[in-house]
Amino acid sequence: MNSIPVHKFHIPVMGLAYTIDTPIKVARFGISSVISIVEDRLVEMMRKYYYPIIGMEYEPISTHEEDYRAKRITDYLNLVNTIVQAQIEKLKIAAFEAGSEIVKYFEMLPDDSMLKQSYYQMLQTGSRNEKERIETFLRANIRPGNIDVNIMTKVDRNNFNKKGELLVNGSDAISALRGFVNSDLRDSSVVFSAGMNPRLYNYLEDIRAFDLDEDEKFTKKVIVKVSDYRSALIQGKYLAKKGIWVSEFRIESGLNCGGHAFATDGYLMGPILEEFKTNKKDLILSLFELYSKAVFEKRNRIIKHVPDLIFSVQGGIGTHEEDWFLHTHYNIESTGWGTPFLLVPEATTVEEETLKLLREAKEKDVVLSHNSPLGIRFYYLKGTSAEKEKLQRIRIGRSGSPCTEKHLAFNTEFSQDPICTASQKYQKLKIAQLKSSDLPKHEYEKQMSAVLDKECLCIGLSNSAAIKYHQTFVKKLNAVTICPGPNIAHFSQIVSLQTMVNHIYGKRNIISSVDRPHMFIAELRLYVDFLKEQLEETFGTEHFLKKKKYFTDYYQNLVNGINYYKELTAFISTDQLKKSEFLTSLNFAEKMLKELAKDYSILEKV
Repeated sequence: MNSIPVHKFHIPVMGLAYTIDTPIKVARFGISSVISIVEDRLVEMMRKYYYPIIGMEYEPISTHEEDYRAKRITDYLNLVNTIVQAQIEKLKIAAFEAGSEIVKYFEMLPDDSMLKQSYYQMLQTGSRNEKERIETFLRANIRPGNIDVNIMTKVDRNNFNKKGELLVNGSDAISALRGFVNSDLRDSSVVFSAGMNPRLYNYLEDIRAFDLDEDEKFTKKVIVKVSDYRSALIQGKYLAKKGIWVSEFRIESGLNCGGHAFATDGYLMGPILEEFKTNKKDLILSLFELYSKAVFEKRNRIIKHVPDLIFSVQGGIGTHEEDWFLHTHYNIESTGWGTPFLLVPEATTVEEETLKLLREAKEKDVVLSHNSPLGIRFYYLKGTSAEKEKLQRIRIGRSGSPCTEKHLAFNTEFSQDPICTASQKYQKLKIAQLKSSDLPKHEYEKQMSAVLDKECLCIGLSNSAAIKYHQTFVKKLNAVTICPGPNIAHFSQIVSLQTMVNHIYGKRNIISSVDRPHMFIAELRLYVDFLKEQLEETFGTEHFLKKKKYFTDYYQNLVNGINYYKELTAFISTDQLKKSEFLTSLNFAEKMLKELAKDYSILEKV
């Protein structure tokens, strides 16, 4: 059965460990969240932790078992589902009394929810029979939030058997997907992030779990995370032609986000959302035409009704007013609140040392780094145990990390078998190469820094759960990496789940800084800074000339975005002071852009 979510927000995937068990913490309150399933060792560790908690024996799934990766994921998702369903049954029979979880469930609902209105009616009625009737209705309509999973499509390493033979459909992403497909989750989605992976998408074609059932509803759905409309159109059509329907496009800011940042060519969130809003009907119809044709050809089945397709958005949202505007102005069905939830222990899994760093983080502490071995810019909180460990290894001349997981091992510069650029093996070889080269000092230092920046994410993004739950992930490797978005600088309180939900719905304010810019302005500044950084790095080189058109287009897209926001200013807030500040910020960004264009001759023809 496909149900309408009871909340207007969701908790996106964060790192590997930070939302690994978030559904166990929040799903019983109707809140949807996303688990990363890329790291099967972490999944196995969580199986070992949770089975005893529910009074069941933990049976290891060995790496020697066939398709062990998928089996671990399937079993963990089944375990999470079992726990959540038991929580729901317990919640349904709880008493409506102060402090009970059933009261918490209904109190956290948005005020315009039909269930919330019925709950208020139950509290106010003086009739015992009427009260019991409404209580029965409320209990019957309690439902959990969705237990969704995330697969980062670029993390798709090939795997081999003991004979060295390539495992057919055994790559990281495909086996993770199979783990989800084989689970007993219902009304859940797989979120594909980081762009299109033809091999993974082609594998979807023959999986019947994503087919409509007899009632033309999905039990398992596909969500595609995108940074712009063009990406949604391309990926949506690709999948539709294979008989796969995208149930949701999850639109994420290119730069105002956490984790890996997939910057657009200067296209800003507001204009992107406007394009989705304007073209929603055409997009759905064009995808349905391809989808229905493919289903008929492949399944000999006629689809009578267009399946639901919703738009959600995430990246830098921080206030109720911003959240409300996204819902009402752009008709967004769900908003993703990620980074602020890192300060909610009831929702995410962050061990104490890192939690303290997050709480005290300032703008300067969150950097758009080059630390990811994927070669994609990566938001990174400074001062973590992982950064300290990395710097210590550099100081003693043993840079790089042991590579136990190999999920990001893609470099073949020095070997036939891919290795990770954060590994000790790669860095030793690369540093030796650089030392033997005759590079100018500036270029040598630049390339050396690029090598030493790389950091092990497989372990760093998993260890928080291991430390929190007193488990062992990888022996003697305990460093933690965390990747919040820039928004963390404006949140400094560790709060309860209910407090955070109340903040989202406008019942209280937990923003710590008085000068936090609007999310659109924050993103605009990030894009201006990103352009400036690229100009400074390349100006005066042949590479600059090759990228001249890109810089010009980037500049123009930002100018177009600023002009769009100027027209939007009248609707951005009911507060005149906020409108004035919004416009002032736009004018300042426009001035900075013009100065960059002049200083770096962006608009001059080559």
